[in-house]
Amino acid sequence: MEIRSRVRDWLLANDPAFSRLRQATRITATIVSSVLLLMAFHYLVAPLPSAAYGLAVSLSIEGGLAVRDRTHGEQLVTRVIAVVAGVSMVALASLLESHRYVSDVVFLLIIFLAVYGRSFGARWFAVGMFAFMSYFIGAYLRPTADQLPALFLGAAVSATVAHLVRTVLLPDNRYRDLMRAAASVQQRVDQMLEELLDVARKPMLLETDRTRLHRREERLKEAVLMAESFIPTENRRPEPEPGLASSDVVINLFDLHLAAESVIVLSLQAMPPVALIEAMLARNSAEIEAETARIDRTNERLAETVKALSWLRNVRQRLAGSLSKLDEHDLDDPSEPESGRAATRLNLSFDNPALKSAIQITLAAGIAMVFGLMLSRDRWFWAVLAAFLVFTNTRSRGDTAVKALQRSAGTLFGIVVGIVAGTLVAGNIYLVLPLSALCVFLAFYFLAVSYATMTFFVSVVLSLLYSLMGVLTPELLQLRLEETLIGSIAGAAVAFVVFPTRTRTSLDLAIKSWCGELTGLLQAAKEGASGMALIVRSQALDRAYRDLAAAAKPLGVSWQLVTRPGHVRQTLAIFMGCTYWARVFARRVADEAVDPTFLSDIDENLALVRSIEEKGAGYFYDVGRVSGPVDRHLPISKDDAGLGLEMIGISLNRLHPAVG
Repeated sequence: MEIRSRVRDWLLANDPAFSRLRQATRITATIVSSVLLLMAFHYLVAPLPSAAYGLAVSLSIEGGLAVRDRTHGEQLVTRVIAVVAGVSMVALASLLESHRYVSDVVFLLIIFLAVYGRSFGARWFAVGMFAFMSYFIGAYLRPTADQLPALFLGAAVSATVAHLVRTVLLPDNRYRDLMRAAASVQQRVDQMLEELLDVARKPMLLETDRTRLHRREERLKEAVLMAESFIPTENRRPEPEPGLASSDVVINLFDLHLAAESVIVLSLQAMPPVALIEAMLARNSAEIEAETARIDRTNERLAETVKALSWLRNVRQRLAGSLSKLDEHDLDDPSEPESGRAATRLNLSFDNPALKSAIQITLAAGIAMVFGLMLSRDRWFWAVLAAFLVFTNTRSRGDTAVKALQRSAGTLFGIVVGIVAGTLVAGNIYLVLPLSALCVFLAFYFLAVSYATMTFFVSVVLSLLYSLMGVLTPELLQLRLEETLIGSIAGAAVAFVVFPTRTRTSLDLAIKSWCGELTGLLQAAKEGASGMALIVRSQALDRAYRDLAAAAKPLGVSWQLVTRPGHVRQTLAIFMGCTYWARVFARRVADEAVDPTFLSDIDENLALVRSIEEKGAGYFYDVGRVSGPVDRHLPISKDDAGLGLEMIGISLNRLHPAVG
């Protein structure tokens, strides 16, 4: 039981709400169940072609990743449409098999429509992915017309199993997920305290220690944002007030995040005693009180650090109490009327990002197709698949280049390991199938963490399946690597040449969004908005900072900007610090007396935000423009809104020292 508890705690600490675990389990369970059902049909009723299994497996994956509708009914409708579209694509590929050039052109048209269709909502994103993968399977495995009923069976079984797994075996449960996410938050606070304990035992604070503590704070932020995402407070009423159970949880999550950040900020200036941190980790109240009483109160900064630890302890208890009062119905999401859903219209102008993306991916797939065909008439589809996928979930050409590199590296190492694994199992079905299922699970468990790791495990799975079919050879795997490189290079090249979205452009947009959220928070405070409304705005600023950090991520790649990663991290740290002080301000401003000086300070900060927005991404590129950190500590008291406002201005001036 103790081992089970430790495993659960480790999973919660590293996978908030078990979201990655659930997704990987869903996809693996869908694939395994679908394949077993088809195998039973194969041996008990009638033989099935390999294309039926291939289609079932690919659609099982897409059914777990691409179907994102809000309700179970909407998901079922999407799956039905997607199966019809998928089987139609296989039939079309089969019909055009004898007309290869026409088939290739049609494939590119399907890619264009699949990508452009994403702009019409989650349903058509899923349908597009089903259509693309189905045509891919049809053109790759070349089923005959008489095999189409078997392919329909494979697709239908896959969709049915995926729906049952999603709704019955592993359903979404907002209340359960919130409780797990909240447990993850508590686990990550403990991890932060453990890191702090390790640093406190050292004779001197090093820069690496600061980095480690800030990394723990970032991980805590991830868990808090995930927990907040399960609480539909914003959708329930414009300005929810304390007293509502879900609102109390929001406030306590907010306070917990703020208290944990304050512990880090203050500890970096006055490290707390080791014994006090140990007592905090042990949750030993008597020892905490004893250690607190021993603190030298004449050391103002140390006293503030201890006060922050006490605040953290109290708010953790309050969060547990507010969660215990929460009912599942407190998290119900109001149904959205059909009239309230914005309809997307057909827009074929080059100002439409969806059209640009469709042209980019289609062109990249076309280039990959041409060069892939030069290499192999039978295996060129891997090049097209790579070109298609390297654009998924990327926001700039730098993002695409990084993903292309990750896919190529993952494929290379996966092939090396796959050759060894495939040789060892020697096509033994009783070893290949369990190992393949394990690798599928690991691939999608790590998908959200590392695209290269996901590609690595998928490559190992393919090697195992090749060994099962008796076609595993180094030459075949080398060909797959070469086709993958062709597709990855084609995708990266198109991203840099055709409608290029520079990393700087993405950063500009992210900074504009962040500045817009900070402006909204300051303006709302100036107009006397309620405390809860300001907290909601501060949460939006948190999300904008997360997007900003993601947009800046390609700049940290050493091969792209050899001399700048340190400067990029410094600049990003200023945005993170400003976001923190905005959180302090939002939490305390309701207690602040609003006077002309206070309003004048808000106006000055608003002017600073506008100047930051005008400069945009330039701060990440102009090395040496960022000034050093400010030596200032936070008094943990109820009148610190003024300090929060002051520190927002100081942080902004570090980015834009010419102002103020």
